[in-house]
Amino acid sequence: MSTAERAGREIKGAARQAARSRALDAATRVGLACRGVLYALIGAVAVQIGLGDGSQEADKAGAIATVAALPFGAVLLWVMTAGFVALALWQASEAVFGGGKAIERVEAVARAAVYVLVVATLLSMLTSGKSPSDDEKSRDLTGTLLGLPGGPVIVGAIGLGLIALGVYWVRQGITKGFREELDRGRMSPRARTVMDRLGTGGYVARGAIAALAGVLVGQAAITYDPDRAGGIDATLRRFADTPAGPWLLVVVALGLLLFAVYCFGESRWRRT
Repeated sequence: MSTAERAGREIKGAARQAARSRALDAATRVGLACRGVLYALIGAVAVQIGLGDGSQEADKAGAIATVAALPFGAVLLWVMTAGFVALALWQASEAVFGGGKAIERVEAVARAAVYVLVVATLLSMLTSGKSPSDDEKSRDLTGTLLGLPGGPVIVGAIGLGLIALGVYWVRQGITKGFREELDRGRMSPRARTVMDRLGTGGYVARGAIAALAGVLVGQAAITYDPDRAGGIDATLRRFADTPAGPWLLVVVALGLLLFAVYCFGESRWRRT
């Protein structure tokens, strides 16, 4: 073995060891709890929208702005930043060192990217006191992609990917596939039952939102109109425009609240 190969293996081994350290594990669990906070705030605002109060935005940027307005909000935002950085590092390590199936590695990369975007939103709020809404960022990105050669095809593929992700999450909820991510051996029978119910409702709600977001992105690709796309807030508001009316939005929002509580339980029992 050459010196370069030996050095490469040593670096890789050190990186793997750091990814599995107790410090990162603790920070990751804090990050999972912070994710629960964001989903709880988004769900609460979405319930208010369904009941007729549409003055706030039900997305991650809106949730972060709510945290920033709390006493010691800046401290809380720094804690959340550290937690989501840990989540991004954890998922990046899963993609590189996880050794799972190809689809699991792709999912880890996607999660890491989402967590990096949340970190960017948090830092923007900390440094400038504001951050663009998810709807604005989604439309800007869609407009940029539509301007590329073959842009509608790219945007359409993203829309189909979101629909597929939504179907996958709904399936995870119905079949309770999320159980594989939990250390159920450390859970009491009551905790397992509660987490099953929270996970089922939460994953089905997330899947419905992702699938509808994919439909909106697909419409943007077909009509060549980036304004048709949107983030979580625009997608949630579309549920109120269905024949079921605002009550469907309330049901989906309650599902997000269930997922928020699931995240808190996940922070304790997740396999990391």
